[in-house]
Amino acid sequence: MAEAHQAVGFQFTVRPDGVDLKLSQEVIKNIYLSGVTAWKKKAIQFKNGVLTGVYPASPSSWLIVVIAMMSSLYTHIDPSLGMIDAIKENLPYKRCISLQTRAVLSAILFATGLWLFFIYLLRYTLKALLSYHGWIFESHGKMSASTKLWLYLESVRPLLDSEQYNQMEMLASDFKETEAAQLQRYLILKSWWATNYVSDWWEEYIYLRSRSPIMVNSNFYIMDFLYVTPTHRQAARAGNVVHAMLQYRRKLERAEHAPLRALGTVPMCSTQMERMFNTTRIPGIETDIVQHLTDRKHLIVYHKGRFFKVWLYTGGRHLLPSELENQFQRILNDTSEPQPGEQRLAALTAGDRVPWARARIKYFSHGLNKVSLDAIESAAFFLTLDEEPQGYDPAKPDSLDVYAKSLLHGKCYDRWFDKSFTLISYPNGKMGINIEHSWADAPIVGHMWEYVLATDCFHLGYTEEGHCKGDVNRGLPSPTRLQWQISAECQDVIEMSYLSARRLADDVDFHGYLFSEFGKGLIKKCRTSPDAFIQLALQLAQFRDQGVFCLTYESSMTRMFRDGRTETVRSCTSEAVAFVRAMEDPGATKAQRLALFLRAAEKHQNMYRLAMTGSGIDRHLFCLYIVSKYLGVESPFLKKVLSEPWKLSTSQTPQQQLNLVDINKFPKYVGAGGGFGPVADDGYGVSYIIVGENLITFHISSKFSSPDTDSGRFGQHIRKAMIDIQALFKPENEKRAVENGKYAHLENAKKHM
Repeated sequence: MAEAHQAVGFQFTVRPDGVDLKLSQEVIKNIYLSGVTAWKKKAIQFKNGVLTGVYPASPSSWLIVVIAMMSSLYTHIDPSLGMIDAIKENLPYKRCISLQTRAVLSAILFATGLWLFFIYLLRYTLKALLSYHGWIFESHGKMSASTKLWLYLESVRPLLDSEQYNQMEMLASDFKETEAAQLQRYLILKSWWATNYVSDWWEEYIYLRSRSPIMVNSNFYIMDFLYVTPTHRQAARAGNVVHAMLQYRRKLERAEHAPLRALGTVPMCSTQMERMFNTTRIPGIETDIVQHLTDRKHLIVYHKGRFFKVWLYTGGRHLLPSELENQFQRILNDTSEPQPGEQRLAALTAGDRVPWARARIKYFSHGLNKVSLDAIESAAFFLTLDEEPQGYDPAKPDSLDVYAKSLLHGKCYDRWFDKSFTLISYPNGKMGINIEHSWADAPIVGHMWEYVLATDCFHLGYTEEGHCKGDVNRGLPSPTRLQWQISAECQDVIEMSYLSARRLADDVDFHGYLFSEFGKGLIKKCRTSPDAFIQLALQLAQFRDQGVFCLTYESSMTRMFRDGRTETVRSCTSEAVAFVRAMEDPGATKAQRLALFLRAAEKHQNMYRLAMTGSGIDRHLFCLYIVSKYLGVESPFLKKVLSEPWKLSTSQTPQQQLNLVDINKFPKYVGAGGGFGPVADDGYGVSYIIVGENLITFHISSKFSSPDTDSGRFGQHIRKAMIDIQALFKPENEKRAVENGKYAHLENAKKHM
């Protein structure tokens, strides 16, 4: 054990003539270095606090203002209009201070007050400027509740027949005339008091109060590089990636990451990043909680049914990649057997929340089990050293599907689904992460993952043999096994959770699809938004697959607002429906279809801008519903709205740090994005990432138990829809070239764009 290893550094012997102390120089050195690191961290935090406190000014600007005021004393010019003299006359103990000293102190005090005044003036000016969203669409906050109700009715019009729509219109009208005003007043009051009137309720009621399994239903995943594996040594790849994550965490703690900006202009809120590490979702009977701790110096590693604790620091510094590789290799070489009940213990985090909460209270709240569980829940993150190789292999058509399912649910007991994220390492060197959703959204983890992959390959690197660079320090204490005492009764609970999770995992029908016929480069030449292009292709694919339209969810970020998370873009608009019907109408001309497409694409962009700038409808209606529940007000309209199923749930994985990897120079170093499970039992979940100019990767999920869905079939519909839409922008004789996937033949078509 690591604790035992450190304990032998301090020994004493009691003798008749006194106490003989023996001190280990190595331990004393480590204690000293740890203290130095701790004080350095405090100094950096203090510095960051000062810089943040005086933003947008700087401490040096205070000195400039003071020097300017001091200079005025010698030029006999009083820029304070007599205020310096007034301060001088009212200084305490002025009889004990010389006249010249009083003048200097008065000038410094006035200069400081003037400096602070300009800081607050600049802050409020900057806040007002950044609150203006007209550069995207129009200034937010000017949309009335009546307008939002009208937008809602507009969004469901293409999904309802005349009778159903009239009923919904009556419900909306009754709501507007009765409950709406009262509920809205409470919501306005909350907006005055809270930093964000949506996010805390969204986290609690959408995520933490859900009692169903978070595996598949909530957690999501992100993949490794698509075509590149930097090393095929499992321990070495894990060593570099973990070290890169520690570097990212250090920069996060020191506030050294550049702020993300919406469209490169407006800085976005980074609050979610604060809980990236040292965070665990703790199960409860009625609701879970998100536990975030301060800096923790260890991680937990799972391998072949055993849990190991690995220290991440030595002598006040991070372990080097080579040292981490050595530690992980020790775990891989360990041949010990799992303790009774240990192998499938993590299945508790994969099943229903209530059995896990009760088991945690009964079996893990005291003794050895509590110590080991605390080690897991307080760890920086969780690492699984998997036993089966994964990754994309062009020779195996289903390799991306199997890879995705491994990341999404694994064996249902080899990921700790409650941790903020589980890092997964495969024997062939591939990596991936499974992320718990309540604490943050995909772009937050995506930002970290982009940094980690770039740092791993382009800064840390590997030796010719595939090992981490640097000397191997074999003097580090070995990883320690977590100890458990799991009773037979507890093992039965674990087994029930496992069987429940296994049924859920086996029902996931997953298909990963690489669309390489064309990409963002060609779509932009069509003078349309790539996201709108794909969303309309999804509407066309959905109609061809199901024969009907459905309520469609597209996630949009709202992080231009403090503590903002997401808003819904309702992609199935009347304009989109008109376009799809024209595509399926043999009598419609190419010109008519193109005109309808452009109109639908512009409508989609308009809806996306509304969502980004706080004028979306779904989060507002959700909060009105929560207020109605608190007040005991029954609203048939809100009940109907919140019960509508999203049969097509979509999300784009953004690329946020394009400067980290030059794709033109390194075209193989492209990420595969990530995905999530189906939201509806009879619907599809579709995630996509637009990589570079010529590739779009789709992650499609559904359920085998639904007779109406098939992820592979839907992927083919998406491919056909993308090609058919692109054909509207080019001469007819080029269509067959695209359908055959011969991207080189598109060069002639580009000239006609």
